[in-house]
Amino acid sequence: KLLDSFVDIYNTYPISARRPIKGYVQLVKIFVYIIGGIFLVSIILDKSPWGLVSGIGALTAVLMLIFKDTVLSFVASIQIASYDLLRKGDWIEMPAFGADGDVIDIALHTVKVQNFDKTIVAIPTFKFLDHSFKNWRGMEEAGARRIKRSVLIDQSSIKFVDNQLMERLSKIDILKNYLSHKKKEIDEHNKEAGASPESVLNGRRLTNLGTLRAYILAYLKAHPSIRQDMTLIVRHLQPTADKGLPIEIYCFVNDTNWANYEAIQADIFDHILAALPEFHLRAYQRNALLDTRQ
Repeated sequence: KLLDSFVDIYNTYPISARRPIKGYVQLVKIFVYIIGGIFLVSIILDKSPWGLVSGIGALTAVLMLIFKDTVLSFVASIQIASYDLLRKGDWIEMPAFGADGDVIDIALHTVKVQNFDKTIVAIPTFKFLDHSFKNWRGMEEAGARRIKRSVLIDQSSIKFVDNQLMERLSKIDILKNYLSHKKKEIDEHNKEAGASPESVLNGRRLTNLGTLRAYILAYLKAHPSIRQDMTLIVRHLQPTADKGLPIEIYCFVNDTNWANYEAIQADIFDHILAALPEFHLRAYQRNALLDTRQ
């Protein structure tokens, strides 16, 4: 009871989340029970407890086998605390044990994780040294959560920007400077190279896909919920025959709350998908009517 009271008092301090002592107290309890058991047997048999202790010494190998998990868990607890791998309240993922949620208890033998569906998973402490797991604490401390998602583009809708499309895109405020600069740069290059205007394949030309990437990048840079001090990339991924051409958005949201993060991410991709027709592009959908070949 004295040890339990000590743990309860310790848990009222903030340091208890970073340095839990429940596992160490449980280990002390085990030694207390063992010592109490030795004295109890010595009283019943009316023999000296030291004689029993010397007899137990001969059974060391058997005791080590019985308390193998306890020893492993104790060593794991020390390493977890020393390297600060795990704290109470951390969100962790450990697929090998079906864990994806918050750590609610760190004890000597088990670590309890409450999943987001409110189920509870008890993981042996020493398993954290045998299996990999993901701790999302770094995300929360950084105050940013990553978006890494793609929009699939129908490759048959990719084309060069003609005068009509250029005029249409020039009306987009955040693209005006980009288009003006690119048009000047391309015209100068083609003039120096002597590119014939008879074919769009002569010299350099703007494409609707490249202009879309520039638009998405400008849109994200102007977005109030996107961290501008962290990585911000809009890039092509490897095109595939059955999934179109992925345009990946890689950036960080300044809100780590799950619901807020999902809402911001959904708004961004809603906008991008709705903007595709303005660039004469289509989102790829497998088995869609436009992709059916006779």
